[in-house]
Amino acid sequence: MVIVTLQRNKCIGCNYCVEMAPNQFQMSKKDGKSVLLHANEKKGFFTLKSKDHTILEACENASKACPVNIISVKIS
Repeated sequence: MVIVTLQRNKCIGCNYCVEMAPNQFQMSKKDGKSVLLHANEKKGFFTLKSKDHTILEACENASKACPVNIISVKIS
């Protein structure tokens, strides 16, 4: 299981996550912040749990590219 978490309220809208993982992230037209697709929100944290391990590399690259370090990627 790949677990990706986005702390959206701290997003600065740089778009790096979308460039690195376009199948998991997109930019909101409303506020210009990142959206983690198919995620569940709890207390400002958006979490995607996926059995698809092919997303791991792209999500890790998005996490590394994020200048404000608001994306975490774990494997369980």
